[in-house]
Amino acid sequence: MQALATCLSEGGGFHFPACHLLSVSGFRVLFDCPLDLSALTVFSPIPTDARQKIEKLLDANNLIQAEPCYKSVNNLHLLDVSLIDIILISSPMGMLGLPFLTCTKDFSAKIYATEATARHGQLMMGDLVAMHMEFRQFYGPEESGLLQWMKWEELEMLPLAFRERILGKDGSELGGWMPLYSAADVKSCMQRVQVLKYAEQACNNGSITIKAFSSGLEIGSCNWTISSPKANIGHVSSSIFQSETAMDFNYHALQGCDAIIYSDNSARNILGNVEDENYHFASVNSDLSIKSDTDNSWEVIGEALLNADERSEEMEKLAFISSCAVDSVEAGGSVLVPIGRLGIVLQLLEQLSLSLKSSNLKVPIYVISTIAEELMAFTNIIPEWLCKLRQEKLYSGEPLFAHVELTREKRLHTFPAVHSLELLKIWQEPCIVFCPHWSLRLGPVVHLLRRWCRDQNSLLVMEEGVDAELALLPFKPMAMKALQCSFLSGIKLQKVQPLLKILQPDFVVFPKYLRRHIGPPNSSSSFLGYSENQTLRIPNRKELPELYISMDLATQLSWTKLDHKDTSIARLKGELVMEHGQHLLLLGNEQAISSDPRSLLHWGAMDLESLLAALQKMGIKGSVEQGMSDAGSEIASVLHIFEPSKALIEVKATTTVISTSDESLASLISEAVNTILNSI
Repeated sequence: MQALATCLSEGGGFHFPACHLLSVSGFRVLFDCPLDLSALTVFSPIPTDARQKIEKLLDANNLIQAEPCYKSVNNLHLLDVSLIDIILISSPMGMLGLPFLTCTKDFSAKIYATEATARHGQLMMGDLVAMHMEFRQFYGPEESGLLQWMKWEELEMLPLAFRERILGKDGSELGGWMPLYSAADVKSCMQRVQVLKYAEQACNNGSITIKAFSSGLEIGSCNWTISSPKANIGHVSSSIFQSETAMDFNYHALQGCDAIIYSDNSARNILGNVEDENYHFASVNSDLSIKSDTDNSWEVIGEALLNADERSEEMEKLAFISSCAVDSVEAGGSVLVPIGRLGIVLQLLEQLSLSLKSSNLKVPIYVISTIAEELMAFTNIIPEWLCKLRQEKLYSGEPLFAHVELTREKRLHTFPAVHSLELLKIWQEPCIVFCPHWSLRLGPVVHLLRRWCRDQNSLLVMEEGVDAELALLPFKPMAMKALQCSFLSGIKLQKVQPLLKILQPDFVVFPKYLRRHIGPPNSSSSFLGYSENQTLRIPNRKELPELYISMDLATQLSWTKLDHKDTSIARLKGELVMEHGQHLLLLGNEQAISSDPRSLLHWGAMDLESLLAALQKMGIKGSVEQGMSDAGSEIASVLHIFEPSKALIEVKATTTVISTSDESLASLISEAVNTILNSI
């Protein structure tokens, strides 16, 4: 049975992971269900004058002035959700669109996520709902019925850049826009999610086994393996080999997979300098080629190449951001940080506290979000999901993250909203504010940007994944400085080929835009490139499934060694079952090894002289003759038995015939035959 893999979306970076549908062993498995929240930039967070009915350059008046809708994975709404059996969530960002499926009438799939991902994702969905409700409170809800902005005549008036974000380049994505789900929908969704720990097995009908392994991207994020009798398939989402916060990428767990679905989309943003990348690939491959293919050498290569220190580059970025923030504060400006990556926020808080202390600056840091307090508390109770460095802090009695000490010293304050009474009482500028949302369309960031966008001393720290020109459009003209940062969000291109060399799957399913960067000529793997909405067949090189025999049954086997062969055989009886994606032969309710001493199978040449000797020991008399068969067509050996009664045993080249009318004599002859033939 071949597996089928369909790419529903190649995704678009950290906040919009890829989405795939896999059909294997009779199950349909959906990997991730994200939202494309970067598309929110087509909406205006600020009421403006009515736009002119003409095509023109990008302008704030062209933004859609309506309650925002949310863009799900293209064509996911066209799937019959009743046919989806399993949904596997790789990261908190990969579950933001999940309530759109779970609130569907015919939805019945099992949903799996790690404990940390499920909790973080639930908080993110709740925060998204709260920010959307605030939007409605300030600007009023959209009228019921067909949304005005979705009418074709309205869409035609939008600038090309807006139309492409709404409709897609081929004009087919309008159906993916939906009104946001409710808090009740989120609660109902989470009741369906089954949480797992890393490496914990989840078995479905005994046919397939699912396991999650750390990907290093975020706290609790994971890659998946699916094991079935016919194939073992791994799904590699965006991963980081070494993380400053989350547990490192466990790529060893993917070894032994027959096929790898490679869905890390982080390379999209760094494919500009192809020549440099190709040069680096060449040097990497030349280093690998001089090594032997022994297991030990590949292990050394893996440790040396894949686990190279990836932290220093990220720490340099964080240090640079902190220095820019200190410069703004010293100049009397405030700093606004709407970054949506929990790991980066936690690290940036640590770096900022060090930079402020070294500059002798006492500036308040605010974290403003409906989930701020709960999220900070969450990071203090999940040591098993963190990197070794953080776990060591726990064992030494230190706080896992710096925000604990900052809060104790009253340098860090958390509040649910910008209009919180307690926040207004202690508000002080200049200050540093962490808040959602990175799209600059929802939540506290809108209010704070309106407050500081004219201040040339203030600083906005944005992250890659959103069009800065479009995101800042409603706040222009801007005097405020904007710093857009790119953080490590997946496997570096130069490490993809070495990784696949170590994993050595039979097949690698990968996005076509990586064709020039995946699959060296000397690879033992076959490479299958995919595009969005394309279904690929993953061949199966296993001719027959493996059969595992239970220990209690195996210990009862009585082995017989074959003559002139290094092979032994045994007779057994058991119960064949499917369990954890494997065929198992178990000890049945009946006795596994038959108590009947008689053999069921005999083989070997019938030597009549040996048979006559065995019969004579039983008191049976006879003689052996050579001659022709009764039909006269072939030579036969004949044993005539004449006492205690008559019987005839005729042995030809391919058959042996025993004839007698005496049942007692027939039983004795059968016993004699058993003694001279191999049997089981």
